[in-house]
Amino acid sequence: MTNRKNLLPPVKTRGERKRNIVALILARGGSKGIKLKNIKKLAGVPLIGWVLRAAIDSNAFDSVWVSTDHDEIEEVAKNWGAKVHRRSRKVSRDSSTSLETIQEFVCRNPDVEVDVICNIQATSPCLHPFHLKEALEMITDKGYTSVFSVVRRHQFRWTEVKKGSSEATRPVNLDPMKRPRRQDWDGELCENGSFYFATKDLIMNKCCLQGGKIGYYEMRPEYSVDIDVDIDWPVAEQRVLRYGYFGQVRLMLCKVWGCLTHRRIDQSKSQEEMLSINARDVTGLRLLQKQNVEVLLLTSSLDPLAKSLAIKFKRRTRCKMMQVGKDPLKDLQPFLEKKKWNWKDVAYMGNNKRDAYFLNKAGLSAVPGDAPRDAVRAAQYPCSHDGGMGAVREFAKHILLQNKRQSLTTALTCK
Repeated sequence: MTNRKNLLPPVKTRGERKRNIVALILARGGSKGIKLKNIKKLAGVPLIGWVLRAAIDSNAFDSVWVSTDHDEIEEVAKNWGAKVHRRSRKVSRDSSTSLETIQEFVCRNPDVEVDVICNIQATSPCLHPFHLKEALEMITDKGYTSVFSVVRRHQFRWTEVKKGSSEATRPVNLDPMKRPRRQDWDGELCENGSFYFATKDLIMNKCCLQGGKIGYYEMRPEYSVDIDVDIDWPVAEQRVLRYGYFGQVRLMLCKVWGCLTHRRIDQSKSQEEMLSINARDVTGLRLLQKQNVEVLLLTSSLDPLAKSLAIKFKRRTRCKMMQVGKDPLKDLQPFLEKKKWNWKDVAYMGNNKRDAYFLNKAGLSAVPGDAPRDAVRAAQYPCSHDGGMGAVREFAKHILLQNKRQSLTTALTCK
């Protein structure tokens, strides 16, 4: 078993070049089953987003790439922090192999230094960063040429008998006269398709993904969810919600109008505008700040919110505020780039159809209970509380719960 306490690469001797490790996810637009399956939402996240988040957060790779032939997949991949290789039609057919597609990536990107490639399957949403770190260790520390993921299965196999044949079936991996109990049998190791590490030399010169000194990395069954096999999408969602990797939210973007407030401005007898804010929501924002989650409150020129009220909100909540224009992305993207964050690190709370783009783009998203249907469909987490009535606190607690859960998972796997 790999020592999880020591995940650092081996010390290099003077003159020895550090090997460049690249992750590559293959995601073509065509699918015989579910249309655009690779970006279909699974538990509120594009399917490919789950493995991209794990790959990037592992810090095991010099670069993370997606090979695709489809514009929408390219956009999602970039949103989640990956670089994109536009594959050719030649390797985008139903008959194209993973090996051919990886070889094309290497040949068409000569400026990308590659020594080891990890082919990660987009259909494995329960992949965690520690899986990739520990498997890579087998190559960097133990000299394996290729390493792939497996899961242990306890299934007795029998030979197939063709329909209409009178031939008798035969056992493949058991003696029926000495049928073992499950607890007395170690089972068999089966590929689960999550990832395949291989050296560039093996891929380009030996033309294979498994060769040389071959090693396997065993994953526990709960992490071995394969959407190619798990046809029942709701069942797969429940597995992912329980065992998937959600990452750490670093920033919460929250609209003031309709989320932190209700959609009503009152006037005093002196005609002064008044807008209420729920004390529970303020507490939720401060809980996030206390746990090192930055909060940025968003106002818009389209909202009926006076500048004087916005200033009062900033003072009351102790949060930074930003007024965004008709194209909020132009204002928000530079802010994220300055922080060196991707959208996968962001939790976004909106309340109308205009927010659907960001609700889809963010790593975690929510809407108040009184949000319109278009916004609810785009969000991962529909709050039970309405805007201005505790929805922000509810979402803040959900963010902190996810962050705590991932911290515990990391701590347990590093013991």
